[in-house]
Amino acid sequence: MSFLSKQVKRPLVAAVTSTALMFGASVAVQAAEPDLPSTMTWSSYDVGSAGYAEASAIADAFGKQYGTRIRIQPSGSAIGRLQPLLSGRAAVGFLATETFFAAEGVYDFSTRQWGPQDLRALAGRPSSIGIFTAKDAGIETLEDLKGKRFAYVAGNPSINVKCNAFLAFAGLTEDDLEAVMFPTYASAMGSLARGEADASCTTTTPSHVYELAESPRGIRWLNMDPEDTESWAKVNEVAPFFAPFKETIGAGISEENPVDIMAYRYPVLAVKSDMDADTAYNMLKAVDETYPMYKDATAAMPRWDINLAGVPAIDVPFHEGAIRYLKEKGIWTDEHQAWNDARTARLNALLEAWPKAVAEGEGKSDEEFAQIWEKHRQQALGAL
Repeated sequence: MSFLSKQVKRPLVAAVTSTALMFGASVAVQAAEPDLPSTMTWSSYDVGSAGYAEASAIADAFGKQYGTRIRIQPSGSAIGRLQPLLSGRAAVGFLATETFFAAEGVYDFSTRQWGPQDLRALAGRPSSIGIFTAKDAGIETLEDLKGKRFAYVAGNPSINVKCNAFLAFAGLTEDDLEAVMFPTYASAMGSLARGEADASCTTTTPSHVYELAESPRGIRWLNMDPEDTESWAKVNEVAPFFAPFKETIGAGISEENPVDIMAYRYPVLAVKSDMDADTAYNMLKAVDETYPMYKDATAAMPRWDINLAGVPAIDVPFHEGAIRYLKEKGIWTDEHQAWNDARTARLNALLEAWPKAVAEGEGKSDEEFAQIWEKHRQQALGAL
C-alpha cells in the first residue's frame, strides 16, 4: 500500500471505518435478544413426567436469561393439555402425540365438540421408539412378528398407533399378530419378562426393558432399514410424524451396538396456527439461544439441539415464524419445505372436510357421527 498517496489513504480509511461501524451495527441487530412477553403460561404433562421436567428446565433458562416468568400448567390428559392452548390461556403446549391426534381429529378429538385442530409446531426433540422382543422368541425381523404374541395397552392410542406403524413397515397389521391386551402400560411392558408376550413397542430406556434385558429371556430390538423408502412410505401412511433414527442409548443398546429404529417428537412445542409470526420466531430463537443453559438438565435434553429439534418429521406443520428462524440458521432445506407443504395440505384437507361431516351428522347419534366423520376423513386423505 506504500504507492498510495496520503490523499488516497484518508478516504479509504474512512470508508473502511464506516463499513466496520455499519457491520458492527448489523451484528448488534442480529444479536438482539428475542422479544418475549414478561409472563407466559405453558401446558405440559403431569409433574414427574419428562415433558414437565423439560418444560421446567427451559422455563428456568428463560427466566434467568430474559426475565420472563413462566407458569407451567400440567395435566394428565390430552384434552387437559390442549384446552389451555386452544382457549388462549397457554401460549405454548409441551405436548406429545395428542398434537397429531388433535390435528387429525381422531380418538379423543373425533367428537362433535372437537374435530381437527389447526395447530403448528415450533420444534420438538426426537424421542426414539422401537419394537423390542424377548431374545428367546425367535423374532429377528419385523416380518417375524407374524403370529407372535404382541403386547398392547388398552385405551392407549398414543402407544398403539406407534406399534402399528412398525407393523406397516413390514406390511403387517394388528390382525397378523396374536394381539394381547393389557390394562396398563406397566403391565404390558413387563409382560415379556413374565413370559406373557413375545414383543411390544416402547422407548429404549424404561425400567421394564432393562428388566427384560437382565432376565433369562434377554432382549432384542428390531432394526428398520433407514434406506427402505418404500417401507417408510407405508409407515407415514399410518402416521406422518415418524422418521428414521439411529439409537445408541437404552437396554441392550450402546454406541458399539446401535439400533436403527424410528423417532417421533416429545415434547412437541405446539402453538395455534394464528400465533403471530414474530412471536413464533422469537420463541424458537429463545429456545435455541438458551440451549447451553438447559442442555444438561436431563439425559434427553441434548436432543433439543436446534439441528435435531427444528426439522421434520413432526406431528403438525412448522409455524411460518419458526421456519423463518430455521432458514436464518441455515437449517431449513427445500426437502424440509416440501415435507411441510405436504403436511399443511393434509391438515387443510381435514379442516375443510370437518364442516361437511358435522352437517351430515346433524341429529345422528354419536356412534353414527363417528362413522360419518371417518368416512369424510378417509375421502379427504384419499384425495391428496
